[in-house]
Amino acid sequence: MQLIQRLISPVVFISQRLLHDPMLLSMSGLWVVLWWLQPQPLSDMAERVHWSTLAVLTGLMLLSRSLELSGYLTLWGRQLLAHLSEERRLAVSLVLFSGLLSAVVTNDVALFIVVPLTLGLARMTTLPIARLIVFEALAVNAGSSLSPIGNPQNLYLWQLSGLRFGEFLWVMLPLSIGLMLLLLLLVPVAFPKAPIHLKSASLGTAVRQQKPLWAALIGYPLFLIAVDMGWVLPAMVGIMLVMLLVARRAVFSIDWLLLVVFVLMFINLSVIGELSVVQQAINMMRQWPGGDISVGVLLSQTVSNVPATLLLAEQSEWQPLAWGVSVGGFGLAIGSMANLIALRLAHQPGIWTEFHRWSLPMLGLAWLFAVLWKNALSL
Repeated sequence: MQLIQRLISPVVFISQRLLHDPMLLSMSGLWVVLWWLQPQPLSDMAERVHWSTLAVLTGLMLLSRSLELSGYLTLWGRQLLAHLSEERRLAVSLVLFSGLLSAVVTNDVALFIVVPLTLGLARMTTLPIARLIVFEALAVNAGSSLSPIGNPQNLYLWQLSGLRFGEFLWVMLPLSIGLMLLLLLLVPVAFPKAPIHLKSASLGTAVRQQKPLWAALIGYPLFLIAVDMGWVLPAMVGIMLVMLLVARRAVFSIDWLLLVVFVLMFINLSVIGELSVVQQAINMMRQWPGGDISVGVLLSQTVSNVPATLLLAEQSEWQPLAWGVSVGGFGLAIGSMANLIALRLAHQPGIWTEFHRWSLPMLGLAWLFAVLWKNALSL
């Protein structure tokens, strides 16, 4: 009987996680369908996975969790609330901070900083935390579109264009400003001009730990420098070892299933991009208003904006493509890896519905702005 229970318990655990995790469930189901349509060895599937990206993601998750466990985010959150006692002002500040930060340290790194900070506010206030995190995710998509190093697709297209850093930034500036202004126009709709109410239980002294704090503060820049130099795997292993020594709880409490989601996503989206029907759809969409901008937007809604960039780069002009895949980061959650990271870090009930409630209108507004701007320049 015990043997049967031991054999069944992993199956029960996996089934429960699948049922309570719509992204993992959908990616697993899609993988089964694609494997049935195009059977291939597991070794071929493994080659489709961007392992270096997963290693970077693992390191950032560990550093972010260590910072969260230190307790200092709660302290900094209190200081933030002391200066911003109104819900709308707080939302505007977090949107601007997220957008500017993402242009400097990339969109995913920005989220690993601002989302834990925002979650710290949940313990002190009755703020709509899920909505705040949704707007932060939208803000990093908008802000990161400005910089050649703001997101992976910009980095790739910057290298492809041959432009200097400032030249690329100048081309993307109108889009980035437009996206941030559109998002800021949505803030008054989403957040009332109301005072922030503190929870009575939040007035106590927060538990603070120095070791996890310093491990994160020192680890962040060192990890990013090592990654930039190409030492991705050693950097991730180093962060893992440090966390096992000074913040072991961080290692065992990060969302490891998020990595499984990304493994499945890399495989699924790579296979989808090779389907002949997808190539035919791309050729058809080029005839639509907006041209390469619209193709970039729509393909991002299907396979995410980084794979869309790789698929289209060789057969598209880089500038409208860069605008299209940046706009395509809005809309469906799969449009950008940053969206998935934010939603998984949040662990807030109803956040998937809340995300699409604001992201889909943002996609429509951003798409319209990009196409109209392009048409105005061509007159």
